[in-house]
Amino acid sequence: MKRQRLAAAAFAAMLALAACGRDSGGEDTDTTAPVSEGKATGDITVWAMGTEGEKLAAFAQDFMTENPDAKVNVTAVPWDAAHQKIASAIAAKQTPDVSMVGTTWMGEFAATGALDPTPASVVDKAAFFSGAWDTTVVNGTSYGVPWYVETRLLYYRKDLAAKAGVTAPASWDEMTSFATAMRDKGGAKWGLNLQPGGTGSWQSFLPFAWSNGATLASGKDFTLDSPQMTEALAYYQSFFTNKLSPPTDLSLQGALEQSFINGTLAAFISGPWHVGLLNQQGGAGFKDKFAVAPMPRKQSATSFVGGSDLAVFKDAKNRDGAWKFVSWLSRPDVQVKWYKAVGDLPAVQRGWEDQSLSGDPILATFGEQLKDAKSPPAIPTWEQVAAVIDGEIEKVAKSGADPATATKAMQDRASGIGTGS
Repeated sequence: MKRQRLAAAAFAAMLALAACGRDSGGEDTDTTAPVSEGKATGDITVWAMGTEGEKLAAFAQDFMTENPDAKVNVTAVPWDAAHQKIASAIAAKQTPDVSMVGTTWMGEFAATGALDPTPASVVDKAAFFSGAWDTTVVNGTSYGVPWYVETRLLYYRKDLAAKAGVTAPASWDEMTSFATAMRDKGGAKWGLNLQPGGTGSWQSFLPFAWSNGATLASGKDFTLDSPQMTEALAYYQSFFTNKLSPPTDLSLQGALEQSFINGTLAAFISGPWHVGLLNQQGGAGFKDKFAVAPMPRKQSATSFVGGSDLAVFKDAKNRDGAWKFVSWLSRPDVQVKWYKAVGDLPAVQRGWEDQSLSGDPILATFGEQLKDAKSPPAIPTWEQVAAVIDGEIEKVAKSGADPATATKAMQDRASGIGTGS
């Protein structure tokens, strides 16, 4: 997702104001107000982005049928304008009641003091995938709920794997052997596609770091130069050194899907959206040529969790109605209906019991992977730190830079940026 950055002065001012309501440890000292019982009433203003923004108004009719004295007013916001629109609304104290918020934005907006802490009576934390719930938590307090989720799996050509005499890899060692065999015996030019740096490459790399036991931060201190992080980056680099992964970003070129379909590329790591893309572009019968598998294991088999959260603002004019709408959207049956309407995967675990998800082998694998998936720390400065990580990954993948030197650079520059908390 694209974003526009806050002006430094305006953002600093908001942080300073927010600090007035926090104790010396940075924790919000406000007591979460309860939400009234009974049906929702009044106007509820909602901002949502992308397809969700286009579809939510019609979908909310069911909520209004259940709550006849409430009216949901949805404003569709383009993703490339969303960050600045929310930031400006916070600064002007002209926020909607509730908004969809990208998971990597939660730390930044929570730090302004503008988000309402999640009332324990509204939703059950245990109902959600833990990795998804963690995207809402800043300094130990939740400021929203996960709305929908995605994670990453290994996509691979089953026919090429059969020709190469290999099965889906379950470990790091097997991943290397798998990619090598797909290239040398399966007929592919590239055994596995990994993003060679550039914007967003941290999402491709961090699952390997997490699976190796690496952490990104401890309290207000970064831990990006740990031995676990360095070892994971060296493993990631090996696919480029051994010419198993292409040195250019196939996704940026728009060539990833066609390379996979024509057999030039044997495998790649991506999210659930690629199922539909491959079925559409591959034509009749291609769905039988590929499969998905969980991330390979080292200490764990952890993947990345993404998606979007829902947050209610402290300046909401209809706080009760907003939280009741969020609670409704979090019901398992509503999450399944939303999946069927839009294709967004449920953040609530019970939603995955529905046959439309559990009965599909590919989607069921995504559901299993969501049980072991993480997000980066919810800190205000994450996107600045992520840009540093992206740059160092590119040096390692494209220029053969030393992984230890790269992780030290990540650590030094990230420490200079700080966590903003």
